[in-house]
Amino acid sequence: MLPTTDEFEITPAALAALLRSDEAPTFRLIDCREEDEFALCRIEGAELYPLSRFADAPAKLLSADDPRALIVYCHHGMRSMNATLFLRNRGKENVWSLAGGIERWSTSIDPTVARY
Repeated sequence: MLPTTDEFEITPAALAALLRSDEAPTFRLIDCREEDEFALCRIEGAELYPLSRFADAPAKLLSADDPRALIVYCHHGMRSMNATLFLRNRGKENVWSLAGGIERWSTSIDPTVARY
């Protein structure tokens, strides 16, 4: 289950449960790190939209034709929180940042994901 829109983060455990569930709501997993970081490691199924180029991304992420929720992650959670706030300020309510980023994902959910 996705968090409420009063919350701005989703825990790695909650994201893992969504990814495993056949009954989970549909969502897009957005990696807002840079291309070199994405090349090092990623969460399976993530789409790359670097925060450094996020100003160009809203049309693709805010499309009225795509009502899916967005879960955004970065290395430790700071950039993804900025991305979450950016998107929410532009009207996309169902956006959450992955708490602790891919670092916390690697240490608490999937140790096969490289750390850096």
